[in-house]
Amino acid sequence: MRIVVAAVGRLKRGPETELSERFAKRATQTGRSLGLRAVEIIEIRESRAADAGRRTLEESIALANIIPQGAAVVLLEVQGENLDSANLAGKLANWRGSDRPAVVFLIGGADGLAASLREKAELRLSFGAATWPHQLVRVMLLEQLYRATTILTGHPYHRA
Repeated sequence: MRIVVAAVGRLKRGPETELSERFAKRATQTGRSLGLRAVEIIEIRESRAADAGRRTLEESIALANIIPQGAAVVLLEVQGENLDSANLAGKLANWRGSDRPAVVFLIGGADGLAASLREKAELRLSFGAATWPHQLVRVMLLEQLYRATTILTGHPYHRA
């Protein structure tokens, strides 16, 4: 199963990029024994439209175009479910066990995502009620994906 993190916007070189790359690499290495392929990060260019609605639509269309047929779609948003790490690991295991080709985690732009894309999500995931910069959300997601793979493999990284 592929794991795809698709985000609106590009990370500039710096600590967030280094952390993102580190956790993606660790999740990839740990996930191999679970039958998971490399964690792929796809960056979608931010829309330059003047109108927020138009920006949301353009970015949502770009994200929708990268979702493989039959993939589980997870949307990151403040109104989503606040899962603990073990539950997220369980979700990954269930998607893998049901022969899903991929799970795609979507991180929208500053204006959010279109309702049509939000309706495709099997899971709407939140990292709490606070507003987080998109760069940190990506780092936190990749760390949680690494943690989920360690939980599933019995690696001692995760200590409840």
